[in-house]
Amino acid sequence: MKLNLREIIAIPGSSVDFACELETEGLDFPSVLRYVSAPYAQGCVFNEAGVLRLEGEIRTDMLCVCDRCAGEFETEKLTPLSAVIVEQNDDNADDPELFFLDGDEIDLGEILSTLFILDMDTKFLCREDCRGLCPKCGRNLNLGPCGCGKETDPRFAVLEQLLDKDPGEL
Repeated sequence: MKLNLREIIAIPGSSVDFACELETEGLDFPSVLRYVSAPYAQGCVFNEAGVLRLEGEIRTDMLCVCDRCAGEFETEKLTPLSAVIVEQNDDNADDPELFFLDGDEIDLGEILSTLFILDMDTKFLCREDCRGLCPKCGRNLNLGPCGCGKETDPRFAVLEQLLDKDPGEL
């Protein structure tokens, strides 16, 4: 999806608005089962003293799997957008923070997808205090404690035997 910026390139203070849905193809993440609503981006590209800046946000609802308890949950994702767009030259060709003009246009889909991917969480949790699964029996600890006893470190097994004895036996 191309966005023509010819009208604002030479006019500081001018701007072009945009609003579009992102293609979810290529936005696959292991913990995202599906997008309940397609990622929707809206914002503006403006010429700020000869520098083109893209500002806006992407909003979507996702059905995810919790990385601790494996439960499904729905969450809203809001990605703030901020990018600098310049003409490519030898000085800035390797700068990963910049996006480049293609003539008088930008590939808006590529920029939006890149910013969305870079802002994606590395861990998906159904809630911040998710207790996860018991490593022994697999019970979801958010639903209550399991019947497994607390496992002690094998290095302290001898000390534990001392605690189990009556004081008179020592």
